[in-house]
Amino acid sequence: MSVGKPLILLVDDDPDILKLLSMRLTASGYEVQAVDGGQKALAAIATSRPALVITDLKMDGMDGMALFEAIRNAAPTLPVIILTAHGTIPEAVTATKRGVFGFLPKPLDNHALLEQVAQALKLSAGVSVADVQLADGNWRDGFVTASAAMEDVLSRARLVAQSDASVFIYGASGTGKELLARAIHRASARAVGPFVAVNCAAIPEALMESELFGHRKGAFTGAAYDHKGLLQSADGGTLLLDEIGDMPLALQAKLLRVLQERQVRPVGANQTADVDIRVISATHRSLERRIAERQFREDLYYRLNVVALTIPALAQRPEDIIPLAVHFLKQVTTRYRKEVNGFAPDAMEQLVAAPWPGNVRQLQNVVEQTVALCTGAVIPASLVQDALNHETSGLTPLDQAKRAFERDYLVRILKITQGNVAQAAKLAQRNRTEFYKLIERHGLEPGMFKSDSN
Repeated sequence: MSVGKPLILLVDDDPDILKLLSMRLTASGYEVQAVDGGQKALAAIATSRPALVITDLKMDGMDGMALFEAIRNAAPTLPVIILTAHGTIPEAVTATKRGVFGFLPKPLDNHALLEQVAQALKLSAGVSVADVQLADGNWRDGFVTASAAMEDVLSRARLVAQSDASVFIYGASGTGKELLARAIHRASARAVGPFVAVNCAAIPEALMESELFGHRKGAFTGAAYDHKGLLQSADGGTLLLDEIGDMPLALQAKLLRVLQERQVRPVGANQTADVDIRVISATHRSLERRIAERQFREDLYYRLNVVALTIPALAQRPEDIIPLAVHFLKQVTTRYRKEVNGFAPDAMEQLVAAPWPGNVRQLQNVVEQTVALCTGAVIPASLVQDALNHETSGLTPLDQAKRAFERDYLVRILKITQGNVAQAAKLAQRNRTEFYKLIERHGLEPGMFKSDSN
């Protein structure tokens, strides 16, 4: 995608219409991808998320409304404009009631087309990274993605940022939950206010009430001065409650009152203070399970979970692995002042094939390790593999572990027998032919283990 140009996907089985529309939209500053059918359109959306889809209503195979239904299921925030020479008022009314953004008759009026395109792009916020600039910079700064699934999450985030609704972000550790929360804050009207992040799992339970709600001098032993809590510190801005599932039940009740009354009472205070905050919560836990176990309040859950966003794991968006690795490589080489230009082809294969249980955070750590240990201009596969093994704390797949054990066993027994295959086979309780096959499989040579005196 060209920098700064929203991508519009055109779908029509008439090549002349595709050519005409492509020329009009390209001349108006948009990037255009044209396909001649619904199935091709769905494939295009899966590989490179467009900002807008314009489709004909009557097409062979999948028609425009069927395509719209498929798009609505796969990418609910992606706007669709339908064109038709067969349109009637009832069809237009039905289409718009079902969520179609616009309905334009053929032959197309160029002014009406461009006006509707501009409105759709403005409403959906589904534009390219470089095209969305706010007063304080890029609202989605830090996100590097080629994934349609991730683009859909970002599109939803931009939409919800325009309201003051509470947001619940689900995602495994290392997927970027705080990064997404910060993006929502930057895209909101609260961007000029503070962003305060609280990790509920990192604060000891005995200190959490004071940290969140604040305290007055003398409220408890050791309270030598007034302390403004994090809730008041976030006044006028956004409060991120990370790992909200770890918040103690007693504090959950107090937090619920703050959200309902928009007032906070510090520990030891007689009066409350008004607070105006937008709350974003995040967790990797199943809060439904915590509710069933009576470890999380259901009323607080529904107060916080107005809009839910789920960040896909890195393994679910492998197309992001290489762009992210290159992004982190640039960051790390700049910080370390090292001349490392990239990854060897087999190193890239290692990166793409890895399972990434630690998600984006693990990938960042792997890149940093490889850069720190790299002695050349290109990072080899061996360094990537070493870093991956280190990151997984030695937990390797069973087949790999068995192979490593077998090799170590053979090395030890050949050392004991000083490379005498007959003796080694006897100790291993294997016949000589089978033992030879084993050592050949592992690239071992008996001569390597013979002593100089033999």
